[in-house]
Parts: sequence; C-alpha cells; structure tokens
Amino acid sequence: MLGDNIKNFGFGLMRLPQKDGKSDVEETSRMVDMFLDAGFTYFDTARAYGDSEETIRKALVERYPRDSYQLATKNAAWMGAKTAEEARAMFDTSLENTGAGYFDFYLAHNLGDYRTAVFDKFDMWDFFKDLKKQGKIKHFGFSYHDKADKLDKILDEHPEVEFVQLQINYADWETETVQSRACYETVRKHGLPVTIMEPVKGGMLVNVPDEVKKIFAELDPDASMASWAIRFAASLDGLVTVLSGMSSVEQMKDNLSFMKDFKPLDEKELAAVAKARGIIEKLPRIPCTSCHYCMEGCPQNINIPGIIEAMNYKLMYKDLAAAKNSYVWATRRAKASDCIACGQCEAACPQHISIIDELKKCADELE
Repeated sequence: MLGDNIKNFGFGLMRLPQKDGKSDVEETSRMVDMFLDAGFTYFDTARAYGDSEETIRKALVERYPRDSYQLATKNAAWMGAKTAEEARAMFDTSLENTGAGYFDFYLAHNLGDYRTAVFDKFDMWDFFKDLKKQGKIKHFGFSYHDKADKLDKILDEHPEVEFVQLQINYADWETETVQSRACYETVRKHGLPVTIMEPVKGGMLVNVPDEVKKIFAELDPDASMASWAIRFAASLDGLVTVLSGMSSVEQMKDNLSFMKDFKPLDEKELAAVAKARGIIEKLPRIPCTSCHYCMEGCPQNINIPGIIEAMNYKLMYKDLAAAKNSYVWATRRAKASDCIACGQCEAACPQHISIIDELKKCADELE
C-alpha cells in the first residue's frame, strides 16, 4: 500500500518559525536536520502557506540529495485562478519555488464546499493524471474539508485518486463540522490510505482545560499534550503519514521524543482520550452543524459556518490567535461585518441560531 515505505510522521510546513515577518530559514534548517536524522523523510508544503515553498527549497532541497526525502505540495485552483491555464500554471510556480524537480505527492488543495467545483470547471483532474504520466509527480491525491457524503461522491467519480489528506484529531472524531471518523472511514471504504493533518487541531489540543490535562497526567505525567493528540492519529490503520505543523526546535524535539519509537495507544490510553473528548465536547460553543442551509441565497455570500467555526475556536479553546487565523480563511469572499441582517439565514437554520447576532459578535472579536 502507498505509504508502506514512509515512516508514520511527517513535517507539516504550514506554521514554520518566523523572523522579521518571514519564515526563519536558519531555524527551519535545524528542524529539517533533526527530522531527517531521526529517520523521517516526508515534508508537506503548499503555495497557500506563505513563503513555505521557498523556505523548504533553502532548508531542504538545496542541502540534501533529492532521493533522501519525499516532498508534497498542493494546487489551490480556487485561489485566484480565472482560467484553466492560470490554475495549471500553479504547478510550474511550485516547481520553481521549491526547486525540487518533481513532487512525490501532489494534492488538489482543500476540496469541499465551492472549491471542488473549481477543479471540475478547469478540468484539473486530467491535468493531474498527465503530470503523473510525465513523471512530474509520483502520486496524486487531495486534501479535504467537508462532509463525508460529499467525500464519498468525489471518490466515486475519481478512481484515479491515490490518497486523501484529512483533518483528524481526537476532539473532532465525532463532530458534525469536521466529521473526522466518518471521513476517515469513507476513504478507507474506498481502499485508499490517509494522510492526516491537524492532529493537534492547530495547537489547540495543547491548550486544553486543566480537567483534560489531569486525565492524561494520571496515566503519564511526563507526556506532553501534543503527544496524546499525535499518537491518537498515528494509531489509526491505513496511513501514509501523520503531519505535525511544528514551529520551533523545541516542538520538533518533543514530537520526535514520542514518534521516533512510536507506540500506538493502548486500551487504557484510548479510554483516557475518549474521556478527554467528552469534556471538550461540553465546552461552550455556537451549535452550528455546518449544514450550509444558511448560505443558500445569502445576498452577501458570507461563509457563515466557517466564521462560526472560527469563533468556536475562541469560545472552546480560548485561542484567539487560532480563531483569527481561521477567520481569515473563512472570509476570503465576505466578512461577518458585511452582513445586512436580511434574516434569510436565520429562517433556514435548523439549529435556530441567532446568526445575525452571532455574526456581529464575530466581527467585534475577530476583525
């Protein structure tokens, strides 16, 4: 199976260390050295991750033989491309940025919602197949942020897909918004392996309530909160790898300490994770299920579920920085403050959320 020759831990390059407003090449290089020295080889970047592609060229590609690592990047056709030619040119830009010569793994970036239709519109699927035939990519897949039923449909329509990258973490294992378990089971049903992203939920599963920390400390007082989250994800079957978006040498050291000689969670540990999940599920949140009914007919084209999800990061995890980062992604088309209070969203909401009021709060807190 794809991934059998890859160790179960990958370096996600979305949150690289920063210096003077840019990625810190020197510290990233140290992290790359530590990662490779530990026997790991999978690196994951994207054009959408700021200067990540250029940074990994300097920290990895220009410093190590090409056959000593695997490099993955992504095509975000929905991000600014007006024509198929512009969308396809994103591959050449990534190749130039990284200097990698070819990509071991190439992904359609962030399928789901309106974004999937963009790849269909520009006939990107045939383009990806052609890249593989030409030897410019070795494996093709996509990353995904949406419901399991839509994922099932995409995989039915595109048997050429070799793997899927999913957001999987123990907090979202059963949530209606992320549906980690349901999406994971859908991919496995199709016989495909999974690459896992966001196992620590963007760092939020490090900043868990004291009640959760106590549960884990009773089993292992020396284990970091990140270790519980990453080990949960890495304990699943059928993986290409589990990505961790490390931002410092210290985070790299911690992650390597438990992934170098990885041990899957045992029954007691899985029970502790389930107990922690139960506590997290009771944290204050806006009860949005991301059904998107509210968006049908919205005159301002506001991504209401995405904005609410961002606000829930603040409410549930007290992580304002993560909430604002998520808000930026959710408001590429329109902000919460663009709401004109027409009320059609509230009439459509099956959860009877006071969406107009919630959008005002989101605008006040996150803009």
